[in-house]
Amino acid sequence: MDMSKTYSPKEFETKIYEKWEQEGYFHAQPNADKIPFTVVIPPPNITGQLHMGHALNQTLQDSIVRYKRMQGYEALWLPGTDHASIATEVKIIEQMAKEGISKEDLGREGFLERAWAWKEKYGNRIVEQIKHLGSSCDWDRLAFTMDERCSKAVREVFVKLYEKGLIYQGSKIINWCPCCKTALSDAEVEYTEEPSFFWHLRYPFADGSGYITVATTRPETMLGDTAVAVNPTDERYIPFIGKTLILPLVNREIPVVGDSYVDKEFGSGAVKITPAHDPNDFEVGLRHNLEVIRVMNDDGTMNEKAGEYCGLDRFEARKKIIEDLEKCGALVRIEPHAHNVGHCYRCHNSVEPIISKQWFVKMEPLAKPAIEAVRKNRTKFTPDRFSKIYFNWMENIRNWCISRQLWWGHRIPAFYCKDCGHITVAKEDPTACSKCGSKNIWQDEDVLDTWFSSALWPFSTLGYPDATADLEYFFPTDVLVTAYDIIFFWVARMIFSSLEHMKTVPFKDVLIHGIVRDAEGRKMSKSLGNGIDPLEIIDEYGADSLRFSLINGISAGNDTRFSKEKTEGARNFMNKIWNASRFVIMNCEGNKVPDITECKLTLADKWILSKLNAAVRSVTLNMEKYEMGLACASLYDFVWSDLCDWYIELTKPVLYGGDEAKKSSALGVLVYVLKSALKLLHPFVPFITEEIYQNLPGTDGSIMVSPFPRYNGKQSYRKEAASMEAVMEIIKTVRNIKVQVGAAPSKKVQLNVLTADYAKAIKACSVYIERLAGVSEIVFIGSKEEVTGKTVSHVLPSCELFIPLGELVDTDKEIARLEGELEKVNSEIARANAKLNNQGFVAKAPKALIDGEKEKLVKFNEMKEKLEAQIKEFKN
Repeated sequence: MDMSKTYSPKEFETKIYEKWEQEGYFHAQPNADKIPFTVVIPPPNITGQLHMGHALNQTLQDSIVRYKRMQGYEALWLPGTDHASIATEVKIIEQMAKEGISKEDLGREGFLERAWAWKEKYGNRIVEQIKHLGSSCDWDRLAFTMDERCSKAVREVFVKLYEKGLIYQGSKIINWCPCCKTALSDAEVEYTEEPSFFWHLRYPFADGSGYITVATTRPETMLGDTAVAVNPTDERYIPFIGKTLILPLVNREIPVVGDSYVDKEFGSGAVKITPAHDPNDFEVGLRHNLEVIRVMNDDGTMNEKAGEYCGLDRFEARKKIIEDLEKCGALVRIEPHAHNVGHCYRCHNSVEPIISKQWFVKMEPLAKPAIEAVRKNRTKFTPDRFSKIYFNWMENIRNWCISRQLWWGHRIPAFYCKDCGHITVAKEDPTACSKCGSKNIWQDEDVLDTWFSSALWPFSTLGYPDATADLEYFFPTDVLVTAYDIIFFWVARMIFSSLEHMKTVPFKDVLIHGIVRDAEGRKMSKSLGNGIDPLEIIDEYGADSLRFSLINGISAGNDTRFSKEKTEGARNFMNKIWNASRFVIMNCEGNKVPDITECKLTLADKWILSKLNAAVRSVTLNMEKYEMGLACASLYDFVWSDLCDWYIELTKPVLYGGDEAKKSSALGVLVYVLKSALKLLHPFVPFITEEIYQNLPGTDGSIMVSPFPRYNGKQSYRKEAASMEAVMEIIKTVRNIKVQVGAAPSKKVQLNVLTADYAKAIKACSVYIERLAGVSEIVFIGSKEEVTGKTVSHVLPSCELFIPLGELVDTDKEIARLEGELEKVNSEIARANAKLNNQGFVAKAPKALIDGEKEKLVKFNEMKEKLEAQIKEFKN
């Protein structure tokens, strides 16, 4: 036997993973004889390092893929990484700053050379970390969102959408990060409520006839005001529409316009309009042909249009403007006000809405079919409640700003002619203007939003736009496993992109999981210092312990709490599996181990086979519903309790006995059940199951490509299992009685049994009762009168037990125990009566359920009579 005495995962995990890779077990390819099952990995950023969220996501995906591979599917788990435009560029700039170098010093080509070198050095770090978890990805297919294949798909899609009029260039209010100096899509802005103020300002009429009061949360933008709007039905302001006001500090005349956008009931009913710095104001400006005056630079400082405030940071300018408004009498009052402020999802600085010329995708034509696809369950969310988030975002979606003012990423394939102004958009870089033929052309400086390429991931990685064998066989994919925080970032965009370009949904199911929190329920973060490195946990406990602790008992979509205590519990479970397996394998050495079909089955054998069958059914049903937490929980109970604590103990009298035929048969069943249990466990804890499987007699090849156990109706020995359960109940009862009366567990006792139906089963299992319960002799009696002297008795559904324990019995204590049992039985009788007297239950419940309750009531009444008789006897 090549298994160490103690469970030491460091000794075999790396070795096993290398063997799997060498043998090509992770690789999948089109196979006409198999049904495909495809999962694409949510590509981690090349800047990323493995965290607990990754560990949970990877474990869930790997469990599904390994399960399907064992079921005989051609299972492809396609891995890859994301170039992460903003995050990567920020990382490289920070690194360069330490060397005293800027982007501009290197120029675009020099910077990109440096970026690719950084990617080669650090980009696959997270891939290697993922391997430590045991992830069975097809590494031969490792993709990257900026590799040649994915880049070709990006260009194809951009050109197609442009030619259809779905991609356009326009000046609009966009979300701008002054820190990252780039545009952001709506999905890249995170809103948090912050305490602030409403500054109420007085704008005087140009003719000196009075003033209008407006309020703002961003006084620095007032320098770009080009109107004040009122509702055209607001009688307070109807006479003033068309008049002009003097903009304080700037002394520019601006009109009063009537627009239904203004809420008459909110504030003063008058709103300052700054078309260059507010999306709603921009729309008002279009309707009234207002001038657009941008007063802020890309870096968040005020520009020359801001006059004397030029060069000040936006927040410094705010303070100075408020002071000056107060000096000139234009500041009416300051009112505390909490409101939502947008922040960049990368650097977390506050975002500025500004007017900018950008590239956009028209969303309405793409969103409609994507909404319909989910409504018709062509793609289904698990849990279903997350489809509401999807619908809410898709039904209220705005056009998608896809251009970013960065250098790292897919450069926009738009070429401008300096002579005629024409824009050429093409799949290949043009050498001349497609309109006038001039060679005096230049390419757009911007790159595409990272999510533009990520949206194509399920099909770009399989060869699109080429009609590859992979794309035909493996697409659409089967399930996407992801956290709930990127439903709109990524999931929605993949769905509408696939429907547009592949004419089908990208995946049938979306399994949503929660985030991993600390033991106190807090989100793990650097600021709290509560982050836990999965690699450190793997080093201490092994990958299987980490995996099992993350998914055992979890439910889809809900956050989970992680603690070292949970991992220690999982490691204890691994120890249990390891020690039980060593016991089985040691007993197999030098002995014949027959196939299960050749074994002469005992009652205990049929019971464990029945339990195994139930576990197979439970695991299979839960895996098909993506309830990995429930599948693990049922396996934990089966392996720990049924197999290790009970069945292995039940086999010891046979294994240590002299009957070689019985010993051989017991080993056959043990090996069969253990092998099946390992296969059931393998998707969740792959390393330990492989190591043990290789040491079991009669195994060939890797466990990961062995067939997954299937439910077998012939092994559901319901009657025999019920008899064995009755025997086990006797063993547990005798043990408990010894504890209750203070007798040593090792003390041998005579067991008197009064039973009508279970005598045969009890006789057949007498060796188990004698060994496991510490019974010296089992005596079958015809009535309780045959028992004399002090006894402890117990009533079970299958029989009555009487144990003479001489002076060890404390009569008062025994009466109290029996009265406690009677109280429980009375409670069950009351419950059953309540159900059967409930007309609603009787009218609606199935007949089998009603009959079952009646049978329980009869049984409990019989137990009540026996208990009352025993109590009476003791009292007399």
